[in-house]
Amino acid sequence: MKKLTLFLFISSYSFLFFTSCLPPKKEKASVGNSAKSKVDTVLADELGADEYGMKNYVMAILKKGLKRWKIDTTTAKTLQQGHMQNINRLAEEGKLVVAGPFMDDTETRGIYIFDVKTVEEAQKLCESDPSIQAGWLMMELHPWYGSAALMKTVEIHKKISRKEI
Repeated sequence: MKKLTLFLFISSYSFLFFTSCLPPKKEKASVGNSAKSKVDTVLADELGADEYGMKNYVMAILKKGLKRWKIDTTTAKTLQQGHMQNINRLAEEGKLVVAGPFMDDTETRGIYIFDVKTVEEAQKLCESDPSIQAGWLMMELHPWYGSAALMKTVEIHKKISRKEI
């Protein structure tokens, strides 16, 4: 019994000595309530973020229009200029938060993400595009849930683009 007690005492002492020589443990960042303390609630409210930092949008998938084959290259160029002016106008109005083309030559040409509440509102915005009016492009619209941080895209884009579109 004495040997066992002595062994346990020495083992315990060795363990305590060994652990006291280790560097202190770094606390793990916990997920949950402590993450909330880092939330910029003013910014979250400004962007319309929910408790997950997300919000509802409408995504438009731009596709080649049904009348595309009827439009000559001069008209197509004019339609493209009007299309880009419309994109810039909608971005300035705060209705369009993301836009961009796909880089391959397929039926699907690009995307828009609108900051509107309904697909019907997005449809009206799409109808203001001369390329859609002429049938050069058409839109497929879907309600979409994404990061509210997208609302800062236009503001940031202005700060980093060296040329205007």
